[in-house]
Amino acid sequence: MSLQSASNQGSGAGTGAVKRLALDIRKDWDLYLALLPGIAFLLLFKYTPMYGIVIAFKDFNIFEGMAASPWVGLKHFDKLFTSASFLQVFRNTLLISVYKIVFLFPLPIIIAIMMNELKNMIFKRTVQTIVYLPHFLSWVIVSGLFIDLLSVNGGMINKWIVAFGGEPIKFFLDSEVFRSVLVASAGWKEVGWSTIVYLAALTGIDPQLYEAAKMDGAGKWKQTLHITLPGLVPIILLMFILRLGSVLEAGTEQVLVMYNPSVYNVADIIGTYVYRIGLGEQDYSFSTAVGLFESVIAFILILTGNYLSRRYLKRGIW
Repeated sequence: MSLQSASNQGSGAGTGAVKRLALDIRKDWDLYLALLPGIAFLLLFKYTPMYGIVIAFKDFNIFEGMAASPWVGLKHFDKLFTSASFLQVFRNTLLISVYKIVFLFPLPIIIAIMMNELKNMIFKRTVQTIVYLPHFLSWVIVSGLFIDLLSVNGGMINKWIVAFGGEPIKFFLDSEVFRSVLVASAGWKEVGWSTIVYLAALTGIDPQLYEAAKMDGAGKWKQTLHITLPGLVPIILLMFILRLGSVLEAGTEQVLVMYNPSVYNVADIIGTYVYRIGLGEQDYSFSTAVGLFESVIAFILILTGNYLSRRYLKRGIW
């Protein structure tokens, strides 16, 4: 096939696609009209701000603006990768995220399966409300609750520890236990809310499969192992791949309201580091470089997770 004919075919295919789109718009113009606010939102708040990425490659001066600030190439990225403080921050971010994935990711699945077995609807709705409620509390409120519970002076948990003959634990000042506090508080606040997705997925499993399993003599455990879990695999993969994309986020808002200088060595993560450097020291170029690095890694992790999922499990987001 000649280049000219190939070009003509490509042009024809493009023209055909445009014609089909035009026909679709004329046919369902009201639906396409409803898309406009969402498209405008994405363009205005998601794509337009991406121009600010250029700050990472400049010595940004707030008075000169982005356009007039001098280009410095990869200077800030070189500083980023050679900075001892950033390496510590990067390590903290990975550790906290891995702890949250290992200890918290399975919990919503387990809770959803357990709640799905409840037959008393009043009790079930009550349990759902109780486990969902913490999600609607801000991290400022959650932080205050945990500080009161874990306080060395008068905290309920330390009172119990002392009552059983132990020594009070400085949960918010001890570097060895502070990460555990972060994981526990994140679990208390968000695990219940995450069960909604899995409960919705459970409703899509054909009840006749359970009836057939009962007739074959399968108990609850075997039904869960061979019907419930396989039915949840697609949504579990989806949630896990999306979770990989936020590995370097690690809960910035949570850490910001709960940590203090005593635990910076184990709790300072990329998000809080950007906040302190960008706003505290007004080093906007360096903080933008850190943020860009985080976004690129997140993008790579999502692509990699989806590729591995499609290759080995034959399922993926796309």
